[in-house]
Amino acid sequence: MPFKNTDIPGLLIFEPNVYRDERGYFFEAYNEQVFRKQGLDMRFVQDNQSFSYYGVIRGLHYQMDPHAQTKLIRVVEGRVIDVAVDIRKGSPTFGKHLAIEISAENKLQLLIPRGFAHGFSVLSETAQLQYKCDGLYNKESEGGIRYDDPQLDIDWGIPADKVIVSGKDLELPSFAQCRNTFQYAG
Repeated sequence: MPFKNTDIPGLLIFEPNVYRDERGYFFEAYNEQVFRKQGLDMRFVQDNQSFSYYGVIRGLHYQMDPHAQTKLIRVVEGRVIDVAVDIRKGSPTFGKHLAIEISAENKLQLLIPRGFAHGFSVLSETAQLQYKCDGLYNKESEGGIRYDDPQLDIDWGIPADKVIVSGKDLELPSFAQCRNTFQYAG
């Protein structure tokens, strides 16, 4: 099965089957039937792509209900540390995070359900990410947590003097102060 559970309920790593030969490789980055067999019945409605340089940290971002989004993240160039933080109140892993290296080389993808904050740091000279969302972007529903919150203690893999963060992300609240209405459903 191409899905691997993590220590955080609902957060899955997707490892597609990659077919390699002397010409290169082929793989299905997304197949609705494969996801449905795993019990994942979602309809992706928006695809996003980002390009960033070494040291960039984007996040931690989420959208609040009713515009929350499930995201399927993959790297098409370079390598990143991808981070998902459980912000579902009542969850046994509330406030815990998963940090995983995903890259164009390893082809891993992270399926981040609603109720998680997401961010990434760029470890390579440049990186391009593509991600599918099951909800459309809604500016009024934006939420976020400051990337360097000491309570979360996330290792982004970037030396402090090399970190590049947007002014908007530097203004995000701490984990303790973030606003959201996500509840753990079990």
